[in-house]
Amino acid sequence: MKKKLFVVIGLGRFGRSVAQTLFNMGYDVMAIDLDEEVIDAMKDKVTYGVTADALEERVLESLGVRNFDVAIVAIGNDIQASILITLTLKELGVKRVVAKAINERHGRVLEKLGADKIVYPERDMGERVAHYLVSANLLDYIEISDKYSLSEVTVPQFLVQKSLKQTNLRVKYGVNVIAIKRGQNLIVAPPGDEVLNSDDVLICIGLTQDLDKFALM
Repeated sequence: MKKKLFVVIGLGRFGRSVAQTLFNMGYDVMAIDLDEEVIDAMKDKVTYGVTADALEERVLESLGVRNFDVAIVAIGNDIQASILITLTLKELGVKRVVAKAINERHGRVLEKLGADKIVYPERDMGERVAHYLVSANLLDYIEISDKYSLSEVTVPQFLVQKSLKQTNLRVKYGVNVIAIKRGQNLIVAPPGDEVLNSDDVLICIGLTQDLDKFALM
């Protein structure tokens, strides 16, 4: 399966966190920032580090950003730059644009420009956003410790209409299902004979690396 390609624009604390987490998870990451010192500090923590002005459309074109699956606009407090870069990325045809917003009003503007997801660093840690970005099944992710996490995952297609006992998730994938969201209902400590539906959401706990693998299935 082809790995997703990510480009992170703006390497403040949030941008660095997202870029480094994605890279550590094995993904190709291009990081772009105006500050050469910042890029130098990240050179071993991303696949490609580029010192460039992302406000220049020709720069983004020359870097081939339209070929990336996801672009993360992690600009700091420069709202104008954030808006203009988001607009340029959408016009260049980037498949998915995720933009950082500093407040709700900024977020609404980015939404109107077509940003596919808005994140608020005060609420969304960079690591959490990175895990969300790499999986279509992962709905939410909370880091419990250095090794363990809790996540909400939609049921992978190959598990639909199988009971929890049949899936053997704990043994095969190291994933423990502690609850199932089914519509408005929450099934806590579901029994082994509980059959999974296609629209169920599994609330799982386990090693972060095991949950990542499971969410990508």
